[in-house]
Amino acid sequence: MNLSDIEFQLLNDWQRAFPLFERPYAELARTLATSEETVIECLSGLKSRGHFSRIGAVFRPHVLGWSTLAAVAAPSAQLERIAQLICDFQEVNHNYQREHIYNLWFVVTAPSARRVAEVLAEIRRRTGLKPLDLPMLEDYHIDLGFDLAGPRTGHHRTARSADAVEAMRAALESPDYCLAAALESGLALVPHPYAQLGQACGLSETEALRRIERLQDLDIIRRFGVVVCHRELGYRANAMVVWDVHDDLVADTGRRLGAEAAVTLCYRRPRRLPAWPYNLFSMVHGQDRESVLRAIAEMRERLGLEAVPYEVLFSLRRFKQCGARYASLARAA
Repeated sequence: MNLSDIEFQLLNDWQRAFPLFERPYAELARTLATSEETVIECLSGLKSRGHFSRIGAVFRPHVLGWSTLAAVAAPSAQLERIAQLICDFQEVNHNYQREHIYNLWFVVTAPSARRVAEVLAEIRRRTGLKPLDLPMLEDYHIDLGFDLAGPRTGHHRTARSADAVEAMRAALESPDYCLAAALESGLALVPHPYAQLGQACGLSETEALRRIERLQDLDIIRRFGVVVCHRELGYRANAMVVWDVHDDLVADTGRRLGAEAAVTLCYRRPRRLPAWPYNLFSMVHGQDRESVLRAIAEMRERLGLEAVPYEVLFSLRRFKQCGARYASLARAA
């Protein structure tokens, strides 16, 4: 990375707890001892160079809509064609090639579980491949913030029960869906971005700020800030580590694994026997393959997981990566 001190701080320090002020970039300028204009110019340059995708919200799964992780085993000769077919669905917001017989892994996000099922059925019809459907059952750590100065430190969030998630969903109002849709592309790099955001939903600047703050307090917004592009910032090795943990132990194992500095995501998903025996998923990002494998080996020893069956699925290619699209959710609300 070739970043100035201000650029580094903007990317590293504001991945969460982004200022909820009428002039947030002026507030950043105050903490950085510079001008609002300089902050906006720096952020514009960082975005144009692909260092971050947006400034916005990361929402708790299954509150605004429904999502699932899915995978297909694509024949190597047809992989690129099938990957493109999957990417063409607007409901697909991530699509990666990974090292496994199940070599295409993608995320489907839609207003309902029914629509997710329809997308998976259509993918099966068009490809002739039956996707693994692996919706999240419980999360132990979901952050995807990257400390550019070293390993991340405690941003762990408590897992929520299905009843708690349902209560969050019941607390949502129509303007919340509209705000989520308006935030898809991130805050505008203008002096009053929340005024512009509110205008898109018929809200005042103050109302938009209060609603975002409320969604954070409800834990519907998990993180609000700069969403960095980890590959472009040096985290080029990306491994999904899956574990076959006894069902009675998966919650405790997930919490301990999610607290590890090297783990950026950790969650429980269903087994799909006989094809897929794994029920605990974790993500490890690093600067190279060797450092990721070393971190996994150290975690296995430290947490006493040497006897637990596992597999490491390194990412080979990124076919698609964007934020979940909530515009359709807003229209459905």
